Amino acid sequence: MKRLTLLAAAVLAAAVLPAAAQGVGGLAKITVYDRTAGRELPVYWKAGQAYVAGQPGNEYQVRVRNAAGEDLLAVVAIDGVNVLSGQTASVSQSGYVVGSHAALDVAGWRKSLDRIAAFYFTTLPDSYAARTGRPDDVGVIGVALFKRKALPVEAFRAPPFAKDEAPASRAPAAPLAGGAMNESRAKAAPAESPLGTGHGRSERDVVRWTQFERASEQPAEVVTIRYDSHANLVAMGIVAPPRSPRRPDAFPGFVPDPVSAHPLWGARPGA
Repeated sequence: MKRLTLLAAAVLAAAVLPAAAQGVGGLAKITVYDRTAGRELPVYWKAGQAYVAGQPGNEYQVRVRNAAGEDLLAVVAIDGVNVLSGQTASVSQSGYVVGSHAALDVAGWRKSLDRIAAFYFTTLPDSYAARTGRPDDVGVIGVALFKRKALPVEAFRAPPFAKDEAPASRAPAAPLAGGAMNESRAKAAPAESPLGTGHGRSERDVVRWTQFERASEQPAEVVTIRYDSHANLVAMGIVAPPRSPRRPDAFPGFVPDPVSAHPLWGARPGA
């Protein structure tokens, strides 16, 4: 298998992961961070599937925290579209290299080595996938994780940073998202338009080319997080509906007898 040339973050976060890092996945912990609200979105589980509730109009990013103790390749797809190339996603495509115990924030569609178009939650018709004629997998975040192929000691020489060809033969690769989300939405009668990811403002985000030879053609792990609006997740039975707060009553009634005597005072005459 020839070496593949893949995009990697130019500066990876070097912070060591906390012992109990939160997120979905094993080799890496995947979370969704709302950049507008400044908070990590809580994960809701149903039938073994992870969901997050997005706020329409808010920018967000997918955070990949490497927990494997070795370099990983993360092939990231949003709404069934590869975030680097814009192609309909499959696990054979390029991704980001995340160093051992490092973290990477994927905040937008890659436009060049130093620019991205920010992700933001939006209605299905305004999503990048729908606007490019691929609406079937809107509402799904997929991350395929690959381990690096072990090289013999003599092979550890600094390779040139150049574009190599992909392997000539490759087993058919499954896409990083499926149409099950749309099916579940249809059955649940969503309260509003399904949520997708838009092609937002341009911002600086520098990366560089590097080389990563995969240990296998199929990913070691695929992590999937589905997302929709809070109202739609409530309609699908994934998030519990909010409870109506009880209004306090200033005059609830007459004074009742106490349940028992006070433990310090004991019973009093006439009690």
